[in-house]
Amino acid sequence: MNPSDLPLMKFVVKQRNKLSSKGHYIDWEPVAWTFAIINVLFLFLAPFQALRNFEFLLFFAPLWLPLLTIYAAANRVVQYRRAKFLAKQKYVLLELRLPRETKKTPLAMELFFSNMHFGPGESTNYKVYKLGNIRPWWSVEIVSLGGQVHFYIWTREAHRRGIESYLYSQYPDMEIIEAEDYSLITDPSDDEHKLFGEEFIKSIPDEKGQPDPYPIKTYIEYGLDKAGTKPEEQIDPLAQVIELLGSLGPKEQFWIQIMFRITKKEKYNGEKDWKKAGQEEIAKIREATRQKSYYIDPATGKKVETDGFPNPTKGQLETIADIERNINKPGFDVGIRTIYSGPKDSYQGFMSSFVLALWKPFANETGASLKQLGGYSAGFNDYPWEDPKGLAHDFVEKKIVKLYRRRAFFNQPYQGPWSIMSSEELATLFHIPSSTINTPGLPRIQSTTRGAPTNLPV
Repeated sequence: MNPSDLPLMKFVVKQRNKLSSKGHYIDWEPVAWTFAIINVLFLFLAPFQALRNFEFLLFFAPLWLPLLTIYAAANRVVQYRRAKFLAKQKYVLLELRLPRETKKTPLAMELFFSNMHFGPGESTNYKVYKLGNIRPWWSVEIVSLGGQVHFYIWTREAHRRGIESYLYSQYPDMEIIEAEDYSLITDPSDDEHKLFGEEFIKSIPDEKGQPDPYPIKTYIEYGLDKAGTKPEEQIDPLAQVIELLGSLGPKEQFWIQIMFRITKKEKYNGEKDWKKAGQEEIAKIREATRQKSYYIDPATGKKVETDGFPNPTKGQLETIADIERNINKPGFDVGIRTIYSGPKDSYQGFMSSFVLALWKPFANETGASLKQLGGYSAGFNDYPWEDPKGLAHDFVEKKIVKLYRRRAFFNQPYQGPWSIMSSEELATLFHIPSSTINTPGLPRIQSTTRGAPTNLPV
C-alpha cells in the first residue's frame, strides 16, 4: 500500500522526494517528534483551543481511526511478508581477483551492468503484496584492508552463475572466488575504533531541475572508450581512488559500497520514470533558449509578444546530447556509502577530507556530481557543545555500520535517498582497472585456476 493513498500524503511524499533528489534527506522520526513537541507547546500556550481540537478529532474518530488502523495494519503485513521473503534468500560475497594483463576499457563493465538490468519478482500485485517479493539488488564494492585493495560483488546466491558468466565473458583471465564478508570480521563502531562514514547522492546546481538525468563525468569524457589508446595516454579517474585506498596503513580500512537495482518509478512517486524526467529537462533547456520578439499590431496598436524558435548555445546542445545519451541507456537506482576506520592509535583524522573528495574526478561541470548527504559523520561540525558526551556520534556510527553490513538502501526499515544512474555511469564508478594502474596494494593473479566444467560426461 502506498502512503500517497492517504489524504494529503501524496503532496507530502512528493515534497519529500523533491528534497531527496537534491540531496536533502528527511527521516520520518524527527518530523514525528517535532509534531508531538509542537502539540505539547500548543497545549500550554492555548489550552482551550487545544482541547477543542482534540474534542473535534475524538468526535470524528469513528470515521478516520478505522481507516488509519486498516492502513497501518496492511502496511505492517506487507513489511512482514517482505522481511520473510528476504530472510529466505541466501547471499554470497564474491571477490574478483584481477588478471595481470587487462586491456579492456570500461565499456566491458558497462556491458556487464547492462546484462544486470533485470528485476524479477515484482511483475504482479499478487507477488508484491501477497508473497512479499522484492526485486533483487546488488552491491559492488572496492575495499582496502590494511592497504590491500579488493574488488567484491555481493549478490543473491541464485544469481551467482549469471554474474560469473557475464564477467568471465568479458574478462576470461579473471578469477572469481567466494569470500568471507570482511565487514563482519571487525566492528569499526566499537570503543576501540574510530570511523568516518557518509553516503553520497547526485547533485546539480540549484538553478537546474532534477539531477538524475544529468550524467556525471564518465569514462567517455576521459577518452577511455577509444580502443588502442596508448597506456601512457590513458587517464582513468578510478586510478585516483585506488591509489588512495592503497596508501592506507596496515591497521586502517576503507570500504566503498555501490548498491544498484533496476530503476522503476518509486523515486518519482509512480508518476514517471527517469527517461520522462530527462525529457522534461531537455524541454526545459530548449524552452529557456527561446528568444522573445515583439511587434506592434497595426489593427489595435498594442504591443504583441511572440516566442521564437529555440536557439541553444554549443554548451546547451552538448548538455542536451549528454542527457539524451544517458537516459537512452539502462537505468539503475544507485546508493553509495563509504566508511573509513581504524584503531584509535592508527586512525588519521585528515582522511575525512579525502573521503568527502573521493568522487571529485567524476564531477561534470555541465552535468551532475556526487555530493555527501551529511546525514552521518559529515553532519557534525565538531563544536564542543554539539555532542559533549559523544552519544550522537556513537549512534550514527553504529547505524552506518549496520546498514553497510546489511547492504540496506532500497527497502524498509531503511530507504536512503538514492540516485538514478545509467550503465555508463555505473561502469565509470566501478570497473576492472587496466594494467596501466600498478598500485602496489592492488594484487593481480598470474593466471586463472578455474575448476572443470560441471557438464563434462562421466
